[in-house]
Amino acid sequence: MSKPTDVRLKQVVWSQERIQYRTPIKFGGRVVNDAVLFNVTVDVETTDGRRGQGFGSMPMGNVWGWPSAVLTGEETLAAMIEFATQVVAAADSADLSGHPLEITYALSSGHASILAAVVAKCALKDQMPRLAQLVAASPLEAAIYDAYGKALGENSYNLLGREFVNSDLSGYLTPEFTGEYLDQYTSRKCKPRMPLYHLVGALDPLTAAEVVSPIGDGLPETLGEWITADGLTHLKIKLNGDDLTWDVGRVAAVERVAQEAQTARGCNAWHYSLDFNEKCANVQYVLDFLAKVEEKSPSALRRVHYIEQPTHRDLRANPENRMHAAAKIKPVVIDESLVDLASLQLAREQGYSGVALKACKGHSEALLMGAAAQKYGLFLCVQDLTCVGASLLHSASLAARIPTVAAIEGNGRQYCPIGNRGWDERFPGMFNITDGTVATSELDGPGLGF
Repeated sequence: MSKPTDVRLKQVVWSQERIQYRTPIKFGGRVVNDAVLFNVTVDVETTDGRRGQGFGSMPMGNVWGWPSAVLTGEETLAAMIEFATQVVAAADSADLSGHPLEITYALSSGHASILAAVVAKCALKDQMPRLAQLVAASPLEAAIYDAYGKALGENSYNLLGREFVNSDLSGYLTPEFTGEYLDQYTSRKCKPRMPLYHLVGALDPLTAAEVVSPIGDGLPETLGEWITADGLTHLKIKLNGDDLTWDVGRVAAVERVAQEAQTARGCNAWHYSLDFNEKCANVQYVLDFLAKVEEKSPSALRRVHYIEQPTHRDLRANPENRMHAAAKIKPVVIDESLVDLASLQLAREQGYSGVALKACKGHSEALLMGAAAQKYGLFLCVQDLTCVGASLLHSASLAARIPTVAAIEGNGRQYCPIGNRGWDERFPGMFNITDGTVATSELDGPGLGF
């Protein structure tokens, strides 16, 4: 039965902008120097006549979402943008009404036909992965949720219960969720502050001696400088996954630099996450890595909170990559592998003990996977996609409303601060970091909070 708060999409429009990185970032063996932001604006009207406009934005992370061995980066980027524009066109012409969860779920059922059209138009010689499709569609989902809250004059995270949604979670997940709604897995008040994970990229200098070509823009240029300037307590370390000596040495080096900087500022508690970006050949590499880190720098190993996606993202094609032994040492979370409930369930079978949520996979998908992860007792974290501006705020608002998420990743300020201009004036506590945390209390307004 419909509700007076159900919304209908009135108009959907998009735009895009390319932003240059301040300094390149390397992950999964690939180097990225810029990003294209895909922006969507949605106008909605409720059944009882209230109107609202929402905004969504996300980098089209093609290098991460579609690491094709056949197509160039510009080709995969163009195809993802084409997919995003066709998703917007489909939404603009759709005669759909309901809660954003219902609308976005219905729109996602049309992705297969949109993909076929994109393949034909772009003459693609490589199949666009589901992950890339989710990234391309994510700005639209964000805009729909934002518009819904704006129309009702409420934060969208306070509009997830049975009084607003027309059906329970069993239709989106499993019968285990009969009678349950997303409000049971989200908070009505956002966490006021959250620690920020700072990325230590494989190309990033740790000390002044490693700075080959100074940028000279006034921002920190070494890890020690970043720790001191921003009061950092959480560091995400990018690793190669195919060079054990380098990986172990990198963690030990980060620990040495962090120890010096943290001691100088009187801090005795900081933490790491480790990201191999799928490059480990098998779980034995992870186990050998952990053993050698413990030998070389036991204090560094103690500080590790979790390990992110160490082996290939295609879990079904690599069933031998089981994480049970590694997960007994530290939580091991899926990231690139997580595209739906089936992939989450398969990951559990293969020994993964946690889930990395990302706003870039779609707002509904993140909320549903967050609910499932909590139901199954999995470790939860929220990662970004070098998000800037609205996309970072979207990601942070999600992290601030999932009860068990302890920190938020945000490396846009490091690699492409130009994308935060204007937003940093409106939400200074989210972009001007001094104590290692972001002020998620600023994201408590109508819509997605910003």
